[in-house]
Amino acid sequence: MTVDPASTPAGRTRFVLVRTSHPGNIGAAARAIRTMGFGRLVLVAPYRFPDPEADAFAAGAVDVLERAIVVPDLAAAIGDCRLVMGATARQRNVALREHTPREAGPRAVAEAQDGGEVALVFGNERTGLENDELALCHAAVHIPADPDYSSLNLAQAVQVLAYELRVAALGNPTAPPPRKSDPPADAGAMEGFFQHLATTLDDIDFHKGRSPETILLRLRKLFLRAQPDERELRVLRGILSDAQRMARLAGYGPKAGTPTPDGEG
Repeated sequence: MTVDPASTPAGRTRFVLVRTSHPGNIGAAARAIRTMGFGRLVLVAPYRFPDPEADAFAAGAVDVLERAIVVPDLAAAIGDCRLVMGATARQRNVALREHTPREAGPRAVAEAQDGGEVALVFGNERTGLENDELALCHAAVHIPADPDYSSLNLAQAVQVLAYELRVAALGNPTAPPPRKSDPPADAGAMEGFFQHLATTLDDIDFHKGRSPETILLRLRKLFLRAQPDERELRVLRGILSDAQRMARLAGYGPKAGTPTPDGEG
C-alpha cells in the first residue's frame, strides 16, 4: 500500500525561511533538508524566488524548490501548526523556552508523530528573526556555536536542525503514540486568542496607562506553555467576551454593538 508522504512525520514538518536575501541560500537550504529526508519548504517574502541561483545551489533538490510555498508573512506560514520553533543566534527580549538542537529534535518528532503540524523557522541572513516573529513561536532553538566565531550560514543552520530531527526520528522508529483526544490549538487559533486578550486588557483598562508589552509577553509565554486545546480556547475567549461586555456596560471599551475579535457583538 502506498503511504501518503503528507501523513508521515517528515511530511508534517516544514522548514520556514523568513525574508531570505540570497536565492542561493534558499537552494542550499533545500539541499540540506532533502538530504535528511524532508521536502517541505515555505518561503516568507523572499527577496528573489524563483531564481536560477536557487536552482544551482539546490544541487539536485530542485523538486523541493518546485514544491516550495511562498507566503507574505510568518503568520500565514505557520497558522495550522501545533508546534513552531524559531532558530535564533542569541537571547532576545522574548519570553520563550529555549532548546538546543539536540533537545528540539525529539520534541518536534514527537509532535509530528502525534499528528501535529510542525514548523522550524529561520530568519533573514543578516538580522535573523525579529522579536515580533519570535513572538509567534512556541519555543526558540539556539545552536551552541563557538562564541568567538558563531556566524553560521543560513543553510548550515537548517542542516543542523534537519540532522537532529532525522537522528531523533531514526532513534524512535516505533509507531506513533496514541493521539490526544483534544490536541493543542494550532498557532493561528492561539494568535487569534492573543489578539482578543490584548484587546480585552485595553477595554478593561488593565494597564492603567503603563506599557502593555511586558505583561502580554508574560501571558503569551504562560498560555503557550499550557498548550490549551480548541475547546479550552473557546472557554477562555468566552470569558474575555463577557469581560468586554461588562466593560461596555460600565462605560469602558468599544461602544455597544462593536464586534469583539471573536465576532460577537
